[in-house]
Amino acid sequence: MQVLIYERAFQRIRAQLSERLPQVEPLLMGADGTLSLAGTQVAPEQALARAAWASSDLYAGGPVRDFMIACLKSQSLRWVQSGGAGFEHPVFARLVDKGIALSVNTAGSIAIAEFVIAAVLDELQPQQQRRELQLARRWQRTPFREVFGTTWLIVGVGSIGSELARRARAFGARVIGVRRTPSGEEPVDRMITPPALPEVLPACDVIALCAAQNPDSQRIVNAAFLSRMKRGSLLVNIARGTLVDEPALLQSLERGIPECAILDVFAQEPLPQESPLWTHPRVRVSAHNAANGLGYIARGDAQFLDNLQRFAAGERPLQLADPESVKRSSQ
Repeated sequence: MQVLIYERAFQRIRAQLSERLPQVEPLLMGADGTLSLAGTQVAPEQALARAAWASSDLYAGGPVRDFMIACLKSQSLRWVQSGGAGFEHPVFARLVDKGIALSVNTAGSIAIAEFVIAAVLDELQPQQQRRELQLARRWQRTPFREVFGTTWLIVGVGSIGSELARRARAFGARVIGVRRTPSGEEPVDRMITPPALPEVLPACDVIALCAAQNPDSQRIVNAAFLSRMKRGSLLVNIARGTLVDEPALLQSLERGIPECAILDVFAQEPLPQESPLWTHPRVRVSAHNAANGLGYIARGDAQFLDNLQRFAAGERPLQLADPESVKRSSQ
C-alpha cells in the first residue's frame, strides 16, 4: 500500500513505520516537489497512494502546493491525515468532493489549552509587577485575582475546547460551553447553543474562542457581543482571526471592555506592522503560536501512525471530519 508522505516527516517516523506497518510503501515527496518510491523518482501519474499525510512540516516552508496538487490529481487516494486543526482552505473541500476522507489533527489541543491557561493566569496574577519589585529589592505584597470561582465561556467545545474546559474546571472555574450541536459528552458545567450567547455573556469572566471558522462564526465577536461582556472580563482568541471584528474590538477596548484581549490569531497574518493591536496597552499579541508546544510534533506523528494502522487494517481512522463541516469552513 502506497502512502504519500513529505520526506522530512518520513525521516522522523521511518523506524516506527517499518516496524508497525512493513506493508506500507512510502511515496515520498521531496522539498522540490518530486516524488520517489523506493529511491526511484516516479511521475505523478504513476503514483498509486491510497493514503496521505499532510504533516505540519508542509506548512512550514515545505512543498505544500505540490503535495495538495498530487492529492487532488490522485485517482487512488481514499484518506488524508491533516497536519492542521482546521480546513479553511478550499483545497480540503475539493478533496471531500472527490470522496476522500479527512482526519483532523488534534495534536495541538493540549498545547493550546495550556497556552490559554498560562495567558489568563498572567493577566490575573501581577507577574510583571513582582519582577519589578524584585529588581528594586522591594518587599511588597501584591494581591491577585483567582481563577477559582470565575465563569469561563468556551465557544467551540471540540478537541481544543474540551482540553481547555478540563483545565479550567481543575482550577475551580465554572465552565459554560457553546456548540451548534452538543453531543452531551462535553466536559463542562453547562452547554448552550449560539442563540443563548447574549444571555450568558454578562456573567462570564473569561471568554475563549475555540470554534472552527465557518459562515456562522464569522465575526461572532462583534459590537453587539462586546456590549454584553462584563467589565473586568478577558477575551482569548486561539481559533481564527475571522471570529473577531477587530475594529469593533478596538472601539470596545477604549470603553474598558474587555479588560484584556489575548489574541494569537488575526484576520490578516502576519499582523501588519501598522496595526494598532501591536501597541494597545490591553492587547496581548502572539504569532499564531498557541500550538507550538514541544510535544506537538511527537503527538502528531503518533496520531498519524495510529490512524494509518487502522486504515491499513480496513478500519475507520479516528478524528474524521464531517464533510459538510469541511465545506462550510472553506466558504
